Order: sequence, then C-alpha cells, then structure tokens
Amino acid sequence: MSPGVAVRTRGQHDGHWIRDRQEGTSVVQLGLIGLGKMGGNMAERLRRAGHEVVGYDHSPGKRDVESLPELVEALSAPRVVWVMVPAGEPTRSTVEQLGELLSPGDVVIEGGNSKYTDDQLHDVMLREKSIGYIDAGVSGGVWGLENGYALMVGGTKEDVAKAQPIFDALKPPSPEDESGQAMPGAGFVHAGPVGAGHFSKMVHNGIEYAMMQAYGEGYELLAAVDLIEDVPGVIASWTQGTVIRSWLLDLLVRALQEDPGLDRITGYAEDSGEGRWTVEQAIENAVPMPTIAASLFARFVSRQEDSPTMKAVAALRQQFGGHAVHAVQAQEAERPA
Repeated sequence: MSPGVAVRTRGQHDGHWIRDRQEGTSVVQLGLIGLGKMGGNMAERLRRAGHEVVGYDHSPGKRDVESLPELVEALSAPRVVWVMVPAGEPTRSTVEQLGELLSPGDVVIEGGNSKYTDDQLHDVMLREKSIGYIDAGVSGGVWGLENGYALMVGGTKEDVAKAQPIFDALKPPSPEDESGQAMPGAGFVHAGPVGAGHFSKMVHNGIEYAMMQAYGEGYELLAAVDLIEDVPGVIASWTQGTVIRSWLLDLLVRALQEDPGLDRITGYAEDSGEGRWTVEQAIENAVPMPTIAASLFARFVSRQEDSPTMKAVAALRQQFGGHAVHAVQAQEAERPA
C-alpha cells in the first residue's frame, strides 16, 4: 500500500475492522508467520500503529488465515512476509515454502534467532527467484509490546526501505536529547548486508549471557554472608545512580520481589545457541572473549546435579592433600585412611 491512501486495519482478536488511517500516513500490510509470545505481541503492536497484519500460526485460535498459500493470497503485491518461528528446520522449511509462493519483488523478513550463515543460504535461494530477504535480530522479549523492540537488520537498502514502516512501528520511541529533539538511531540499525542483523543479535546475546552471569554471582555472594540483611534491597539500590544499572538489573529486582529467595525455581539455565555461536566466532576471528565464554560454560554447569568435573577436582584434592570429601550417601566429610 502506498502512502496517502486511507485504509482500514483489522483487529487481531475480534475480526472486525476497527480503525481508519488518515490520509497522508504511511500504512503497510504485513504477513506474519508465528504468533507465539513474541510474534503475537509484535502483531498487536503493529496493529496499534495502524498497519494491517495478516497472521498465520499452527494454532487455529491465533491465526487469521488457514495456510501459507492463503496468507500470500491475502496480501497485495509487493508483499512483505515476516517469519517468526523457531530457528533451524522450522525456519528453513517456512522460507522454502515462501520461495514457492511469493512473487518477484516480494520480501521475506526472518526475525527468529537463526545463525547468520543460514540467512546467507536463504538469501541465495530467494534471490534466484528475485525475492528479497532481510534478517532481523529482535530483542525485547515479552515486554516489547509496550516498550518496543530493538531491531538489528541485514539486507539491501532497497529491501530494508520496503519494510521500514514496519521497523519504525516496532522499535521503541526515539529518546530525546537535552533540547527535546529526537535522537535518531536508537532501537534500530541497518547493520549491513544479509547476515549482519543476526550476527549483531548473536553478539548482543553473548553480552547478555555475561551480564546475567555477573548479576547472578553478585546475588549469590550477597546471599551467602550473614552481614547483608536485605539482599533484595541491595540489588534494588543499584538500579539508580550506579554504573551497573540496566534493564536486566531491573528484571532481577522484579524477580526478587516475586520470590525473595528464588526458592520457586531451580538453577538450571538453557542456552539458545547465540552464546555458543558468539564464542565460535571469537575463536575463528582470534578475538579474546573470556567473560562471555565463561558465562556460557557456567550454563552447562547449571545442568549437572552432580558435576563430574567437580567430582574429579574433589578426588584430586583428596589424593594430593588429604582434603575432606563428601560421601554420596551419608553426606559426611571423610578423610582417607
């Protein structure tokens, strides 16, 4: 749809036309595949901005259309279709199907957490059909509906321009400088060619691993000593005026408010792939990343109820120094005879 055309947008849940856009406003259509926690909120944020979203999901209760062919048929050319499904085979299969359904001049945006090398393969496949491809690293989680999503995209300038109204609606409002003028660039970046978006998000998530690990270790030390009587209060005090304040710290405060001793959860942390890929790229490019690497390995440790490594360490300490070890059954300290 071109700017200056008055259109009506359909609400996600009630199926009715709910809003008119005024003439002179840039309004676009978007096909969105994957309406889970992230995709569903993104669709809602776009609709609130006045854009038309046609959504498809495997779950019948969430979708506007019943199939990918029906989704493509519902969109006006040139089409923009955003894929928001799990990385790996689900994404590859969806992109391949879209390659058979879309037309030259259409654009596919891949907004999951795919590895950047997968994006480059998808781009080659679609370019053969004159279909554009953009990889979009998306950060914001379940809070993105209200706060906006940070977007890191890769693709050609022409393809990014076609989708720019979508990106503008999804990203957070631009902060203002001291004079009250909007500061451009915050929350969105065209990072480079295809692959650059997800590479940027990969590094972003590697940094996130390290920050979360540091906060977690600090929390554990505070909780381990009798001297600190208000651990949640100390964490909360860091959110204003300190150099370590961040949104992640705000979220830790929220978690401690809901569960002050974190007694309702186990210390098991998955890694979704980006941390591993970041460390792999650090090795390939000879970039030292000891902190991010350590935070990745700490997640592996979290999955071991009784770490084989620490069993070996305890056994070695016993052998060379006669240090006490803890018996598995009795849980009592014993010394070698």
